[in-house]
Amino acid sequence: MRRLFGTDGVRGLANGELLTPELAVALSASAARVLVDRDRSHRPVAVVGRDPRASGEMLESAVVAGLASAGADAVRVGVLPTPAVAFLVGELDADFGVMISASHNPMPDNGIKLFAAGGHKLPDAQEAAVEAGLDTPAARPTGADVGRVRDLGDAGARYVDHLLSATPQRLDGLRVVVDCAHGAASTVAPDAYRRAGADVVALHAEPDGLNINEGVGSTHLDRLQRAVREDGADLGIAHDGDADRCLAVDATGAPVDGDQIMAVLAVAMRDAGELAGDTLVATVMSNLGLHLAMRDAGIAVRTTQVGDRYVLEELRAGGFTLGGEQSGHVVLPRDATTGDGLLTAMRLMARMAATGSSVAELAAIVTPLPQVLRNVQVVDKAAVAESPAVRDAVAAAEAELGGAGRVLLRPSGTEQLVRVMVEAPTAEQAQAAAGRLAEVVAAAH
Repeated sequence: MRRLFGTDGVRGLANGELLTPELAVALSASAARVLVDRDRSHRPVAVVGRDPRASGEMLESAVVAGLASAGADAVRVGVLPTPAVAFLVGELDADFGVMISASHNPMPDNGIKLFAAGGHKLPDAQEAAVEAGLDTPAARPTGADVGRVRDLGDAGARYVDHLLSATPQRLDGLRVVVDCAHGAASTVAPDAYRRAGADVVALHAEPDGLNINEGVGSTHLDRLQRAVREDGADLGIAHDGDADRCLAVDATGAPVDGDQIMAVLAVAMRDAGELAGDTLVATVMSNLGLHLAMRDAGIAVRTTQVGDRYVLEELRAGGFTLGGEQSGHVVLPRDATTGDGLLTAMRLMARMAATGSSVAELAAIVTPLPQVLRNVQVVDKAAVAESPAVRDAVAAAEAELGGAGRVLLRPSGTEQLVRVMVEAPTAEQAQAAAGRLAEVVAAAH
């Protein structure tokens, strides 16, 4: 059996070949056995949340059944962002957490991601142990030892209170349009921003179980850009389906990506004495422009492989206080154990309020090098990435760019895609090189 866990949990077509209710039962039962202290001095407790996909109702029931069958109590928190579930694991002193979401993926997909005690993502070794437990016979509790299930009615309020306590400045005077992607933040994001003082226009905040991420949210900024311009708002904020991402647009509708947001927050935290080691942690996908801007600001950049879990590992290992990805996953470990799109947005708006600057003025610290990203659908992403023809094409592109740009190919962690990224001195050079590479990748077998 192929490895179940990708870079962000188990993900696939809900009720398809992989992500079935049967797997959800087995996976949650195995997690209840693996992720709990061995002394068993108490009944294990797991927090269970989901995004609003229709299949989440089915998978939530299966997860809860698996937990109870293994003797663990389930605390259902309902539809909430992934970072809210991570926060509540720590807030409730639970043994672990389960989030049912496929993040930015289309509605037919879903996923199961696990959080360890404290709300931290699982290291590879623990994921492997949970997966191995799927095939390990285990005793089944009976009678009073079967797990119980309860709902936490104030889960969203607790999370919003936490966000407010972690925001250093009120947002009075700012008008923001927030694109909730018909996802998990549809209620809590507008509520949090309003309670912090902002004037909020909620966009795509009517989830029906089928419309999540459907041409909206952080992967489709065009409607948000138009709404911000038409409304005359100060900025727009875009979340994805589970709201662990945050992208922005300025008052003209121009995009502000994760690199620019990280740069703004890094300078703000440096000025406040909160940027540990004057260091930012980013992935290999971050634009060269971010590195140059941070160098000029006297801020070091630590680089990791793609995936916010690897950013988190580097943050924890070095005791750093800010990291993230160009895609908008931003991690502030003093206030969150995983990427939190709502916290990121509130800290970005707090910087605007504190300085009286527009988001465009703040983001101008980064001058991005033209960057082109192509997602190429393939049958076997691992085999394509190892293809000699692909390696030769990458080497040729790197030789052509010399030291003035860079090339990065990597298999997606969640889909059968190979991502081709090229940075070059001009957009034309980047487009041409990325196009040639994409053709080679598509033809590789």
